[in-house]
Amino acid sequence: MIVLVAHGTRDPAGAEVSERLAARVREKGVPVRLAYADVRAPDVTTVLSDVDGPAVVVPAFLAAGYHVRSDVPAQVAAAGRSDVWVSRHLGPAPELVDVLARRLRRDGYRPGDRVVLGAAGSSDPVALADVAVAARSLAAWLGTPVRTAYAATARPSVADVVAEGGRVAVASWLLAPGLFQRRLRESGAAVVTEPLGDHPAVADLVLRRYAEALDGQLTRTSA
Repeated sequence: MIVLVAHGTRDPAGAEVSERLAARVREKGVPVRLAYADVRAPDVTTVLSDVDGPAVVVPAFLAAGYHVRSDVPAQVAAAGRSDVWVSRHLGPAPELVDVLARRLRRDGYRPGDRVVLGAAGSSDPVALADVAVAARSLAAWLGTPVRTAYAATARPSVADVVAEGGRVAVASWLLAPGLFQRRLRESGAAVVTEPLGDHPAVADLVLRRYAEALDGQLTRTSA
């Protein structure tokens, strides 16, 4: 059983994307329950209280910020289960950067554009380091420099970078639509890609994180 943990948003479109991602993973033959780290219900503790047997909690986050390192583990601990394991978060995985680069080209990126990786933002330096890794990977893929900028909390904001001038293409380093994606859209950039959403590469990565967590548990048990 996978308990797939999304961030949560008040935007119904964001919840729909999370549901579609869970359904896409479920189609691969693994039972999936969806939980939210914040904003929406049910949370991880509530879902785990209704799950029979072992489960792997997969944080569907692109960076290891507060929710990944504190909130989700605390909700798992509150469930009081000894048969639940937490996998690594999703990002910054190369296959997701590959999806992002292809979307930039599809959506109108031109050589010479200033490229911005638009992320959610965090006060956690570990999360910001994850975003920097993704930006370097995207720069290598495109063969051009990539700035990091944020929709909230961290600086610079995407709007501030766009305001510096020139034609700007923003690669959305987000998983679902909501407030942060709207801020990217409203930044004034010439190109803004859609969130990664329920792309098959995201679903495949969820399954890989699930398998890694199971393999790790089996290794510890047999050691």
